[in-house]
Amino acid sequence: MKRVVVILWKGRSEHPFEVFSNLKILCEKYPVFNYNTLNNYLSKLKMPYDKDDVRIERKLVLNKSMPKREIKPVLRRVNMRLNDEEKQNLEFWLSRPVAERIAAVTRLSAQLKKNRSERMDKTVYRKRKQ
Repeated sequence: MKRVVVILWKGRSEHPFEVFSNLKILCEKYPVFNYNTLNNYLSKLKMPYDKDDVRIERKLVLNKSMPKREIKPVLRRVNMRLNDEEKQNLEFWLSRPVAERIAAVTRLSAQLKKNRSERMDKTVYRKRKQ
């Protein structure tokens, strides 16, 4: 539960209600109202501040409690011996449009370079078991 301060302007036809999260903000926006006076009315006497042109009162706002959130891990279990990740990667990238593939290669090469003038190392090597 939360309390808010509601101000009703009796002479206004457009936007007669304003809602503030606390009394201090209301008094900062409308300095004609004294914080201590309003606080005495609204908290100690628990009655609204009611004058000819304005009515100010505290209201309780009932809000539903948020449902308990749970973090669920996203897992995909596979047999490492049977899983061919290189083939899956190749199939994925071949399914993407050419422009997206070029953008991904450009982004990856830019991440490898230390500065713009440096060229990418294009040497290829493979480790072989003997």
